[in-house]
Amino acid sequence: MITREEISILLDHPVYDGDGNKVGDAKHVFLDDASGRPEWVTVKTGLFGSSESFIPIRDAALVKDHLEVPYPKDKIKGAPNVDIDAGGHLSVDEEHRLYEYYGIDWGSVLREPGEGDRAPGRGTAGTAGAAGAAGAAGAAGAAGAPGRSTTAGTAGTAGTSATAGKAGAAGAAGTAGRSSDAMTRSEERMRVGVERHETGHARLRKYVVTEEVQQTVPLRHEEVRVEREPITDANRGEAMSGPAFKEDEHEVTLHEERPVVETEAVPVERVRMTTEEKTREETVRGRVRKERIEAETEMNDEAGRGRRDTPGRDVPRKGRP
Repeated sequence: MITREEISILLDHPVYDGDGNKVGDAKHVFLDDASGRPEWVTVKTGLFGSSESFIPIRDAALVKDHLEVPYPKDKIKGAPNVDIDAGGHLSVDEEHRLYEYYGIDWGSVLREPGEGDRAPGRGTAGTAGAAGAAGAAGAAGAAGAPGRSTTAGTAGTAGTSATAGKAGAAGAAGTAGRSSDAMTRSEERMRVGVERHETGHARLRKYVVTEEVQQTVPLRHEEVRVEREPITDANRGEAMSGPAFKEDEHEVTLHEERPVVETEAVPVERVRMTTEEKTREETVRGRVRKERIEAETEMNDEAGRGRRDTPGRDVPRKGRP
């Protein structure tokens, strides 16, 4: 069971399902109007946290710096969409529909162990923050307000009088029967995050191809060349050593070179694959809501006729002559 003191710890921190999968980040916590006990937490889901899903917090556990809930991630993302009123409350019908979706008996919601019966007309939520806010929530429930949950805090947005905030401002704004001459103006801030997605696979593959190559090499061979020399005094004796007429022959062996081709495997380079991260800029557009405060002044002129002046938005108007 999450206590009110732990709300500030879990806001804007991760929420994991029962299987250890991250669902999103906690954005709002809704309290029981009568008891002030945390009842719901909303989680930012979807691309860039564009959606919010409601999760019952009664069976959740705060582990270190994150929240663990006993529901699968797909079921949480499929929770019914809920419209929250201007005061940051859940209606009875919306809360009933959420409990039915998560399979929680509505009767067990109205009666908690050790607390006795809780009348359906007394409401189911209160605000966190100041003691005055919690008292106002109890007073509103006792007066018979419809059962609903009130947001206890937000991640990054200023709270209204029904939203938990600083102890002084939120408590004073939520105190029953006490008026205030100030309004709290809130606005939404857009937060843009990034998600890492798998875009493809790259691999190195080695295969063998055969290609024709050529190389020119010099080859030598022997050819027969007949040389004739005249009879001279120097060789006459050798030339006249045999008979004058005789058949004879002389044989010479011829040689030539022929190309011989051999191949050998030689390492030529090392190839490896690495990844390089590039950064590109992309403009993301979204819509945020802002509250504006206008002032209206009703005045009576000398003739007694009523007159209403409406100054410009957020700009003080000078007095009329």
